[in-house]
Amino acid sequence: MPFKVYIKFFVVITLLTSLSSCNVFKSIATNTKKASVSFSLPNLRSSKPKVKKIKAKIPVLEIAQSDPSEIEFLENISVKPGKIYIKSASDSIDAEPTVNNAANNFERMPDNLSEVEKANWLQLKYSIKMDIAVEEINNIPLLQKIDEWWGTPYCMGGSSKGCIDCSFFTLDVMKQIYNINLRRTAAEQYLQCVKIDWSELKEGDLIFFKTEGRRNITHVGIYLTNNKFAHASTSQGVTISDLADSYWQRRLYSLGRVSVN
Repeated sequence: MPFKVYIKFFVVITLLTSLSSCNVFKSIATNTKKASVSFSLPNLRSSKPKVKKIKAKIPVLEIAQSDPSEIEFLENISVKPGKIYIKSASDSIDAEPTVNNAANNFERMPDNLSEVEKANWLQLKYSIKMDIAVEEINNIPLLQKIDEWWGTPYCMGGSSKGCIDCSFFTLDVMKQIYNINLRRTAAEQYLQCVKIDWSELKEGDLIFFKTEGRRNITHVGIYLTNNKFAHASTSQGVTISDLADSYWQRRLYSLGRVSVN
């Protein structure tokens, strides 16, 4: 083979070998790169799920402001401890009027008084209660009996110092002071009475009220003097009230007298 031909042949072989080597290295590099990609760790930061903070709108329940001691039920009717009344009605039932006696220091009789001093004390107390002169008070036993029950809380059907209702109060006082036997309820006591006019009214007569609209007789008291009467009030217990008060004027139904048995 001529030398020039040999040289050309050698150059061609070298070029082919070089090109083949480059392709092999390129293939290896390419495969290596692909392998490195396939085995690379995932980007944890970018793979975290995005959490969107949502502010929930909670509905607000609006509660009407009211007196905590008052409970409303049905229609237009309210109840408070010791009181029942209809707020808006033509023939309404109002709460009995209350009197603040906190400033009165004569409510309780002192324990260490003589009989004469007790009588004087009772006259002073009830002259103030009835707004009359001390000299006009003569029935001390009546005052003593009223004072025995004074302030006793009201409860329907009550007949003790724990609580008492209006008809038992009148029953007890009339029996002990006037020797008159009354029946148990206000309605029954009303039926016992002979009805009298206002001009005939005197101490010891009974006064009847309808405190629940047009229903039956529901309340009774004992007349004293100067428009005052003693009774067991639902709001104050045993006390003395004034017939001139608008509450009692609207509910006064009848005046009655029971003769001695």
